[in-house]
Amino acid sequence: MEVISKVEELKKYLKNKKVGFVPTMGALHEGHLSLIKRSVKENPFTVVSIFVNPTQFLEGEDLDKYPKKIEADLKICELGEVDAIFLPTINDIYSENELIIKAPTIKGYILEGASRPGHFDGVLQVVLKLFNIVKPSKAYFGKKDAQQLYLIKQMVKDLFLDIEIIPCNIIRDGDGLALSSRNIYLTPQERNRALSLSKSLKRAGKLISAGKRDAKEIKELCLEVLKNIEVEYFEIVDYDFNTLDTIEINNTIILVAAKVGTTRLIDNIWI
Repeated sequence: MEVISKVEELKKYLKNKKVGFVPTMGALHEGHLSLIKRSVKENPFTVVSIFVNPTQFLEGEDLDKYPKKIEADLKICELGEVDAIFLPTINDIYSENELIIKAPTIKGYILEGASRPGHFDGVLQVVLKLFNIVKPSKAYFGKKDAQQLYLIKQMVKDLFLDIEIIPCNIIRDGDGLALSSRNIYLTPQERNRALSLSKSLKRAGKLISAGKRDAKEIKELCLEVLKNIEVEYFEIVDYDFNTLDTIEINNTIILVAAKVGTTRLIDNIWI
């Protein structure tokens, strides 16, 4: 397994290789490993990037304390049979007064974009840079960041990038909590309260399975499960992130974002 930090060195190393790509911010867990394993299975060569991207953090967010576990990350990549790790510094990726990528004015500023205005500008900026460096044929993203996944797919389409975006299922702990690098911030008591997110989504799934289709009614019933935490949003949208009044099977995402203590968590289910 090669560990490469410089852009030109990585480009030279990857020349003429067919690459599967897993971009990450490190603090890897079983969710990341599921992406890595799928890439290794589907591609002759797999690259994982580890880069905590500063442009997607807003003022007052947890950039400085975002978990960094490089040695553990390298071990996970080795166990996952990754071929190469891209481990750049901020100066390797960004320069002064450079061109800026902007998220779409509507879909980039609802839900996560409303809670974190400008966040998706930074996400798309760094992902486009990484795509241009690695030049993968396939790139793997988790469904937990559903709006991010949607916007990256739109960027690939709008900018005519020759990359296949592979959505991958959410991985959960045994108690149902969606895996996240930020889960380490939770105290045992907060973690127990955080289970409300997955429980509310599970309730939505049961209501839909029982035949309920009214989005407003489902939302009201699910919000009852979330009374013990600070909910930012609980929304029901189609796969293109248009608000739904009625559940559409195979075209519905139910999303929740909430703060538990000082930790902000997101989760969703795809119907």
